[in-house]
Amino acid sequence: MAAGYTDTPIIPATNWHVHDGERPQPRVVTPGNLSDLPPLTPPSDAMILFDGSTASAENWVSHKDESPLTWRVENGYMEVVKGGGDVKTKQQFGDIQLHVEWAAPFHIQKDDEGNDRIGQGRGNSGVFLMGRYEIQVLDNWNNPTYADGQLGSIYGEYPPLVNAAAKRGSWNIYDILWTAPRFDGDQLVSPAYATVLLNGVVVQNHAELIGPTGHKDVYEYKPHGPGPIRLQDHGNPVRFRNIWVRELRGYDE
Repeated sequence: MAAGYTDTPIIPATNWHVHDGERPQPRVVTPGNLSDLPPLTPPSDAMILFDGSTASAENWVSHKDESPLTWRVENGYMEVVKGGGDVKTKQQFGDIQLHVEWAAPFHIQKDDEGNDRIGQGRGNSGVFLMGRYEIQVLDNWNNPTYADGQLGSIYGEYPPLVNAAAKRGSWNIYDILWTAPRFDGDQLVSPAYATVLLNGVVVQNHAELIGPTGHKDVYEYKPHGPGPIRLQDHGNPVRFRNIWVRELRGYDE
């Protein structure tokens, strides 16, 4: 049993509480060697959101007040600066293919008492689609936590199908296919769907989101339009590089 909660709501259509510590752990799968490769080259029609340059960092602003980016940008990556807050793209998106590469430090952070951080305290961040639907970022290399909060989870809703984490200190690679929810006025017409590959391994297969994601609760859809891609400051030093997006359109668009 991993640390978790039993005083949270039951996730619809399941027998599990949100962040239930007794929910089965995904089996471990060793991914291929993608994490050993240099940043993957984007396709020709991709919109480059961050390529390691100072110029591309200008695509990102504070999620809180849209002030300029305060995260550290160096050596081809941008790194969470504790207290810098979440950041988001200036651009708004609907249906997309998103590519993100990230890494937690090789050396494990210590807590205030000098102990190794574990569970949610290790390499914690998140990739939010439309600013409100989180694909979890976490160092899950030999670091168990509640199943719906693991790397590759749709946070608080779906655990990953498998744990395909790269070795600590290596770059993890997310490729996300995102279908935005549709609304007609105040009514939900169709929910959001996410297919997620982690290091080349499918960890979410056209998963139907229950609603926006969040901590220790279940959240209902509320009408909204396109939204930004948001990266989370959870107080852990996490690095991001090679972020690009392709907007997905219908055959006739």
